[in-house]
Amino acid sequence: MSTLFIQHQIDLTMKELLSGNMEQLEILVVSRLPRLLAILCTGVGMSVAGLIMQQLCRNKFVSPTTGATISSAQLGVLLALLFWPESTLWGRAIFAFIAAILGTWIFVWFILRIQFKDVVMVPLVGIMFGNVIGGITNYLAYRYEMTQALSSWLVGHFSMVLKGRYEIVYLVVPLVILAFLFANHFNIVGMGKDFSTNLGVPYHLVLFVGLTIAAMITASIVVVVGSVSYIGLIVPNVVAMFKGDKIRGTLTDTALFGAIFVLVCDMTGRVVIAPYELPIELIVGILGSILFIGLLLYRLRNGHKSVSLNAARLHSAWQKRKTVAGKEDAV
Repeated sequence: MSTLFIQHQIDLTMKELLSGNMEQLEILVVSRLPRLLAILCTGVGMSVAGLIMQQLCRNKFVSPTTGATISSAQLGVLLALLFWPESTLWGRAIFAFIAAILGTWIFVWFILRIQFKDVVMVPLVGIMFGNVIGGITNYLAYRYEMTQALSSWLVGHFSMVLKGRYEIVYLVVPLVILAFLFANHFNIVGMGKDFSTNLGVPYHLVLFVGLTIAAMITASIVVVVGSVSYIGLIVPNVVAMFKGDKIRGTLTDTALFGAIFVLVCDMTGRVVIAPYELPIELIVGILGSILFIGLLLYRLRNGHKSVSLNAARLHSAWQKRKTVAGKEDAV
């Protein structure tokens, strides 16, 4: 399967748009604006979904990728293609929603029943479970000769985003707003079942709602864009380095940074080997891996201590003052 997409070199200029050039206006409305909106929704949605899953599972390595959510959504799309070949994009989305929600619930059901689990075991269980679902998906695709039809959902890219074929991704907006409304409850549930019960918060209900929101966000993006891995893993961890772990205080920053990160990755993929276009999945994997390695090195050196820019400036000023005082004492 090729991982390159040809992009048409049609430059839009503000002068032509303002003068009423119908061809450029049509390109703007049909292709460029839908692509930009899909990019922003993808960045916001995947980042927020990852943040919710990390908070509810109390593990910084859990995300739609390591929690089997993306794999389950892909299986749902394949089932829609097999049992409902004439289905529209909304029909495939329904299958993807159901499969993603069930897959995420089963993953959390597994980890809740692991009595002695550490930080690494939880995402490891999710990766193994996701590989099992991926194996079933690939078997069904080969068995019924659907590999070519499934390929669009295995590698994320924005080259096919056009007006009339991407509007499902708008579901990210109300789901993110709903996540913001439940943010305080997610914080409490993230502290454990006993803590939630003592505060009168229904643990299982909030866990159910949070996982459903994350699964639906992921499925809506997979149906339109395809698999875009590791955004939900990397972005929340990077933001937490500067803003801490409280979901209410980091939700907005996580959404904004996720949108910017995906936009930068998309621009990079369009420029590197123009006129060809690299899929967003490849660019996110490369840049995300670099960021994640830096994050791991920082955690190894500083533990879970957050980066404080003001504290860093004060420490630097204190060091300079101490050096100057030492020189004066020596004189």
